[in-house]
Amino acid sequence: MFKKKDLSSSQGFDTLIGTNTTFVGNIESSGSIRIDGRLNGDLKVEGDIFIGSNAEITGNIYANNVQLAGMVEGNIESVGILRILSTAKLFGDINVHSFVADEGGVFHGKCCMIDSPQEALSSEKSGAKRPHSSRDYKKSSVLAQMEDKDKPVELIEK
Repeated sequence: MFKKKDLSSSQGFDTLIGTNTTFVGNIESSGSIRIDGRLNGDLKVEGDIFIGSNAEITGNIYANNVQLAGMVEGNIESVGILRILSTAKLFGDINVHSFVADEGGVFHGKCCMIDSPQEALSSEKSGAKRPHSSRDYKKSSVLAQMEDKDKPVELIEK
């Protein structure tokens, strides 16, 4: 009966906040959590979070992966994937490694992409803010030669 493991069932979650439940306060968990009710407070989870279509969260979320089908008023930080489903409404800023938004999902806020989960963890521990562009691009050698006007640009023939 419960052999199928997917995010639409409670199987695979350590904590479940049901549809008829309102929780006021912060939640911290080292496992995964599913929320179908209301939460007023911050949510810090080392595992994954699934927020059901009837869920309403007012607070910030910190997690590995987040799948959002309900409504969140607050910021989300995900060191993995943030997926906004078609029924989702997100009003807040996000810091994510990967971001997927289904057609119909609503997102009002700023997005900052992080390179790796380690970058998020190290900046969280140090309390340092992430730069807007966390990617380190190498400068083209042709552009570098063009900037040095005394040096002629060399073309390579094939």
